Amino acid sequence: MGQAVKRGFKYRFYPTPEQAKLLHRTFGCVRLVWNMALAERIRRYKDEGLNTSYVDTARWLTEWKQDPELGFLREVSNVPLQQTLRAQQNAFTAFFAGRARYPRFKSKRKSRKSATFASNAFTFTGGALKLAKTTEPLAVVWHRPLPEGAQPSTVTVSQDAAGRWFVSVLVEDTITPLAPMDAMVGVDVGLENLVTLSTGEKVTNPWHERACRRKLARAQKALSRKAKGSANLAKAQLRVARIHARIADRRRDHLHKVTTRLVRENQALAIEDLTVRNMLNNHCLARAISDAAWSQLRSMLEYKTGWYGRQLLLVDRWFPSSKLCSTPGCSHINNTMPLNVRSWRCPLCGTLHDRDVNAATNILAAGLADR
Repeated sequence: MGQAVKRGFKYRFYPTPEQAKLLHRTFGCVRLVWNMALAERIRRYKDEGLNTSYVDTARWLTEWKQDPELGFLREVSNVPLQQTLRAQQNAFTAFFAGRARYPRFKSKRKSRKSATFASNAFTFTGGALKLAKTTEPLAVVWHRPLPEGAQPSTVTVSQDAAGRWFVSVLVEDTITPLAPMDAMVGVDVGLENLVTLSTGEKVTNPWHERACRRKLARAQKALSRKAKGSANLAKAQLRVARIHARIADRRRDHLHKVTTRLVRENQALAIEDLTVRNMLNNHCLARAISDAAWSQLRSMLEYKTGWYGRQLLLVDRWFPSSKLCSTPGCSHINNTMPLNVRSWRCPLCGTLHDRDVNAATNILAAGLADR
């Protein structure tokens, strides 16, 4: 029996000049409302010691729209402005629960350009998606169908740094779990090999960023020579952003293929609970670790195992998976294990170990022991 989940489907679309102009104005208003609400929250707490709720911020929005100097807020749909206030309230809730850092102000240049429309601010009929304040449906490239009979609950429109427009449609979908199986696997993430499995299989790291490094360096060097505020600067920034977007697209596609195969072929997957953010403090390996995208890989495994009735087993990050001999009956642990040591022989039982396969085998055993 399938389980109902909220699932986002992301599509590329191509706005008309009028739609692009309205959406850019909406992005600006969303950013302004977020920043004004955040500033007032901070001032209110410091000066008056008062906490702020979504109802308070919604009242402020009504007052701001009556201000002649902020009359442009009435030119865009009110729903995305309300949605950004709800998102801010959720951000504060996550902060006070210890799940996220303190909400920050949005920068015009660095912040993500996006706006979320609730069901009362768009229409979706016959495959045509039309947003509030627009006269024509969006020219969406429906490269894969939505679930049959699905009705979107929210629609998020965004534009990335490379100038591409996307629409993310949130719908309720029914996902059927995969048939149970006996196979289980330990997964050891690495740099030279993206993942090494306890079965002995190794998936080579494609090094997407490294493959484009020379091209990216040339584009960034050209960018550094452009005059601030010039049209050539904007063009050079777009070239750099397009290279980054291509790298990210390739990396995400590869990770989806790897994680989907692992989930389909195994009932349980064991992986180390690494703190990648702390590992990025190692300046010698930070670039390579970022290119490998271990956090993204784990995130995909988490939601895919949840969807398809599989089990993800997390092993403590301090578990000596590489130093421990995986031979049954042997419990020898090496004192040190430098990264350049790729294979080693156990002095106790004499077994020759491949470092990564041995680690994956130990990770599986530790995950099953804690299950």
